[in-house]
Amino acid sequence: MLGLETSCDETGVGIVRGETLLVDAIASSVDEHARFGGVVPEVASRAHLEAMVPTIERATREAGVKLSDLDAIAVTSGPGLAGALMVGVAAAKSLAVALGVPLYGVNHLASHVAVDIVEHGPLPEPTLAMLVSGGHSSLLLVPDVTDDIQSLGSTIDDAAGEAFDKVARVLGLPFPGGPHIDRMAREGDRVAIDFPRGLTTGRDMERYRFDFSFSGLKTAVARWVQAREAAGEPVPVADVAASFQEAVTDVLTRKAVLACKEHGVMNLQIGGGVAANSRLRAMAQERCDAAGITLRVPRPGLCTDNGAMVASLGAQMVLKGRAPSELDLPADSSMPVTLVQA
Repeated sequence: MLGLETSCDETGVGIVRGETLLVDAIASSVDEHARFGGVVPEVASRAHLEAMVPTIERATREAGVKLSDLDAIAVTSGPGLAGALMVGVAAAKSLAVALGVPLYGVNHLASHVAVDIVEHGPLPEPTLAMLVSGGHSSLLLVPDVTDDIQSLGSTIDDAAGEAFDKVARVLGLPFPGGPHIDRMAREGDRVAIDFPRGLTTGRDMERYRFDFSFSGLKTAVARWVQAREAAGEPVPVADVAASFQEAVTDVLTRKAVLACKEHGVMNLQIGGGVAANSRLRAMAQERCDAAGITLRVPRPGLCTDNGAMVASLGAQMVLKGRAPSELDLPADSSMPVTLVQA
């Protein structure tokens, strides 16, 4: 199974055989977006066009397979940037027609769950998944990653990854902000500043039990920094980064463990780019161990967007006998997480 991922700024091509990862090739355009402080959709789309064929050629070469060896093609059909998705979907359709193999248009978010299969083996059914990325912070109940994903909660404003990028900008750190805040936080004091934990008060927990909000936290950090600057005092960047990161990971892990307990699911899987954060991984492990929950987190390279996750979900579709997608499948920028296949 060959998988193509072009939902944002990374052209990912992965090849799996069953549940074994053969190759995960990525061409990232992040450096082209860095000077703008965020992803520019048109720049991303053009970068995918330029990178698609060379990345497919590199992936097949490194995997030691030919295109004629492929049994099927999988592609991210949504959600994501519309123009970027169109590049991947068009390439996948062309390959499927040329090779005469089935095509599976799959959900980007479901793929983040499925990628752990090539890392740690079959997913327990059901699994509770927490997806944390630039555009999504979601808690999902996953009885079957190929067919049945139920949303328990999601972000109502800024997702965790967005908050990392925006706070990094406030602190003068480069884009993307997540890795830089993570690195800086290791030198800081996690309890130096008591930043707010969104949607965790009694009333909020009644209405937004498994939802997330990081907009208020982002604003609180910005105002704290502005107050220090206005007073002519130096900004302790490491302490701010550590305290901010602690607030984010506290809320994420607290709600994830609570969801596991309340739904009787003792397996938690974390995916998405923010899952590469070292403090999130450590805190999740601590809280899962205390609650008797088994935690699964892919290695950092498989947390960010990649083709391996799409190939992994596509392979599961084939193994479970799911019918392939039609060749007129769309690129759906707002594809809901509960729709696994287009």
